[in-house]
Amino acid sequence: MLLIPSQVKEFAGIVSDAGFKIYLVGGAVRNIKRGVPPVDYDFTTNAMPQQIMALFRKVIPTGIEHGTVTVLFKGYSFEITTFRIDGKYNDSRHPDSVAFSDDIYEDLKRRDFTINAMALDVLTGELIDAHSGAEDLKNGVIRAIGNPEERFAEDGLRILRACRFAAQLGFSIDPDTLKGMHSQRHHLEGVSSERIRDEVLKSMTGDRPSVSFLYMQETSVLEYVLPELLEGVGMEQRERHKFDVFHHNLFSCDFMEKDPILRMTALLHDIGKPRTFRLRDGVPTFYCHEKVSAQMAGSILQRLKFPNADIRRICHLIENHMFNYTDDWSDGAVRRFVARVGRENISDLFKLRFADRAGSMGSTTYACTPEDIALARRIDLIVSEATALGIKDLAVNGNVLNQKAGIPKGPAMGQVLNFLLEAVMEDPSQNTRETLLDLGRNFYRTRIDL
Repeated sequence: MLLIPSQVKEFAGIVSDAGFKIYLVGGAVRNIKRGVPPVDYDFTTNAMPQQIMALFRKVIPTGIEHGTVTVLFKGYSFEITTFRIDGKYNDSRHPDSVAFSDDIYEDLKRRDFTINAMALDVLTGELIDAHSGAEDLKNGVIRAIGNPEERFAEDGLRILRACRFAAQLGFSIDPDTLKGMHSQRHHLEGVSSERIRDEVLKSMTGDRPSVSFLYMQETSVLEYVLPELLEGVGMEQRERHKFDVFHHNLFSCDFMEKDPILRMTALLHDIGKPRTFRLRDGVPTFYCHEKVSAQMAGSILQRLKFPNADIRRICHLIENHMFNYTDDWSDGAVRRFVARVGRENISDLFKLRFADRAGSMGSTTYACTPEDIALARRIDLIVSEATALGIKDLAVNGNVLNQKAGIPKGPAMGQVLNFLLEAVMEDPSQNTRETLLDLGRNFYRTRIDL
């Protein structure tokens, strides 16, 4: 068993010395049993919140109506909840009422899965495991406590938690638990978009996020979470693709770097393919699928309440992932590519390209091509030359063009600046104040102010 920090034991000791029972519960116990350092420490106790507040100076009443307070103690944040028995769950999400208890066994019965229903006395090392959680942890099984249908009817979010734990831990889900997930999936209608988003993102932290989505598909849960993904089931692709669109998206997500936002990008990068499918001479084509995928991704991410900055980043990468570099690209073409994608997005775009290729064949063997390496080197060289790759890099700005070349502000100014950027990307030596003033003045007089 892992060494438990002295501050954790000291905290538990203060509660115990005051005459109360206290146990470590939840993910911390699960991690300790697996030999993984806990991320946080949650406790349960027979002390009432007011009694805990009397023992410590810094206490936040985070959920006092449900018996929960957060204690700030020697650099740690400990959430501690009174033993309780939950009432009915009429909204399929939260108990209508809670009753406090003096029985740890009653408290553990109300939890979701056996691997989350163990309690550890950090002072004595005693493990309370009435639901065989340690055995399921050893065997790699996600199993609902008691009757699965009742557990999922109480809280629909538990269905997604089961999928998420399977992906994070690399576990399988017990067959009876899977049946309960399927029969009670309608309770997901009562779960907020934000909570669904959070579970999806947590799934992205495991080695194989696809496990979560495959379980969602098996239990018909995916139609409540990301129904657009199902459009790719059975949608075959060209010979370079070993899988249908659905599995290609999932496996691309697996091969992406363990960044939840980048993995979300990989998951959605080809989601528009089914809507662009056409057969041409017997060959499946998906012209402009990157644009449709970006549009669909934007709608999905808005529905799941993603931050606007993340939506813009994901959609931008998806819309630009279909580039076809050849060695006959001019330096100007490379500069325009970098300007369109943005220097700050180049690395992520290459990661998406790598995951896309790996997800096509289920292997990283051919995921990085000589063309990718050549383009990356050319981009590094061009960026190091500090040439203009955006309007802000030009030797003149709108004010200078207005004052020195007489170009009026407004739409005309935008046209002139875009023209100058194109000129400089083709020939960086033109990026001087005098040259750009002459070019801008001439362009305005001959092409706009006719």
